[in-house]
Amino acid sequence: MQVPFRHLPVDQSDVRYLHGPDSLRLPGVPAGRTIEFDWADSAVYPGTARKFWVHLPAQYDPSRPAALLVFQDGWWNLDPAGEVRAALVLDNLIHKDDLPPMVGLFVDPGSTPDFAGGGPGAGDSGGRGQRNVEYDAFDDRYANLLLGEIIPQVRQHFLITDDPDQWGICGISSGGNCAFTVAWLRPDRFRRVLCCLSSFAQMPGGNPYPELLGSTPGKSLRIFLQAGHRDINWNEPEHNWLASNLRVAAALTQAGYDFRLVLGDGGHNPNHPGVLLPDALRWLWRPPDPG
Repeated sequence: MQVPFRHLPVDQSDVRYLHGPDSLRLPGVPAGRTIEFDWADSAVYPGTARKFWVHLPAQYDPSRPAALLVFQDGWWNLDPAGEVRAALVLDNLIHKDDLPPMVGLFVDPGSTPDFAGGGPGAGDSGGRGQRNVEYDAFDDRYANLLLGEIIPQVRQHFLITDDPDQWGICGISSGGNCAFTVAWLRPDRFRRVLCCLSSFAQMPGGNPYPELLGSTPGKSLRIFLQAGHRDINWNEPEHNWLASNLRVAAALTQAGYDFRLVLGDGGHNPNHPGVLLPDALRWLWRPPDPG
């Protein structure tokens, strides 16, 4: 495969990537439908309320089990006017048979009377609060929320496969860290993982993954990481988001995982992750390598 020549930008901070056609509404591609749900009865995170959305592609057949793809920061990744536009991407890739028919599940972080939900930067100052309680913790509570509360509601309405190789989980920033943790703790359910600009550097107690990856038997995961050259504290000795992502990437390589890393320019924003989404999903759902 030949890759066209492109000049590298000199300024690594002020870079904006252009979306490709798979992130646009294309003529002749049938649009799926998106259904909104509310959930305010969580036993995992008592006192929280949240919205989640289910996106059904036009090819969804209620008699055939569909694949499942979960996004954290639900509306922020679903918004057709945003950088990620995940429903548009799913419609385009499924239409071209680059992905199997797939239910998209978009889950917002919980909100409480003290903290709003929303995407990165939302809620209280610095975007912390309930979102970070859920996404940055190294424990199984969020996985239990998905598997014990949210996904069972989805399965009441729609037919989803039990094959963990057809279950994926995605996120950006703290949502990327969350996606990694859910898949790490529950590889029996989630085996396709997309993590962009992940917040490993702000996990309470520090980033455990470089050590865990080197000391734990391999898990059946396929992982796509994106990191930014100018992510938060990129040139600082502490809480360096770029360095923390690179340490995870190095540990994945040394542990022999089915893994890909893409580095981009620009700062901590969803532009590059959104532009990469179509190709990242193609790579995650690619056929088995020959031989």
